[in-house]
Amino acid sequence: MVAPVLLFAVGNESRGDDALGPLLLRHIQQGAPDTVECLEDFQLQVEHAADLLGRSQVVFLDADVSCEPPFHFSEIKAAHDHSYSSHAQSPAALLHTFQQVYEEKLPQCHVLGIRGYGFELGDGLSPEASDNLEQAAAFLSDWLARSLESLEVC
Repeated sequence: MVAPVLLFAVGNESRGDDALGPLLLRHIQQGAPDTVECLEDFQLQVEHAADLLGRSQVVFLDADVSCEPPFHFSEIKAAHDHSYSSHAQSPAALLHTFQQVYEEKLPQCHVLGIRGYGFELGDGLSPEASDNLEQAAAFLSDWLARSLESLEVC
């Protein structure tokens, strides 16, 4: 059976604040129930559309260089946004791929983008990003608890 909630982190821990998504995922994963699956990769690829099958909710976790600190959380819809390539896709493009391939109803999808500042190869996590990560972790833990509670009601 597929877990109804998927947390999907994107990022590269070798590139400073680009590690924010994977670090948040590992923090949440420690106490996650069986109803939550956690996946991680360097970037979203066409093949990841299969990971959305059978889900009720999906949250993509990633660093964001342009959002207001500490993070932003928003619902996303499928969109053909020209990020298609043999390697990387945006979350919206991945949802579009899912619809094209599976012709099934999409799960409710969100992006949690954590404000990052430095992305150079070999950099560590910046102090500002670390503060943003703590706030994002508190928010996601609370959101996840509410979401799982609503899934149990249904």
